[in-house]
Amino acid sequence: MKIPYEFVERTIAGEHFLVPIGEAAKTFNGLFALNELGAFLWKYIPQAENEEALIDMVLREYDVDRETAAKDVREFMEQLTTMGVVEQ
Repeated sequence: MKIPYEFVERTIAGEHFLVPIGEAAKTFNGLFALNELGAFLWKYIPQAENEEALIDMVLREYDVDRETAAKDVREFMEQLTTMGVVEQ
């Protein structure tokens, strides 16, 4: 998986946000809010070979069943892919 633009993750008042920087700031307006799982996944996307690797990371970190983890990871990745933030 690849993140083609530069973003930094920031925590403001306990909330997680993706902030576009560099060329990304010209393409994306505003901030992207992340929930706790989104912030966790964002940190590991560059290291993950695929969605299955992310699902395995979620299972190690959170007390959740595989079906729920897979659904949540796929929904998050689909949103990022649709917005052009991530290339799979």
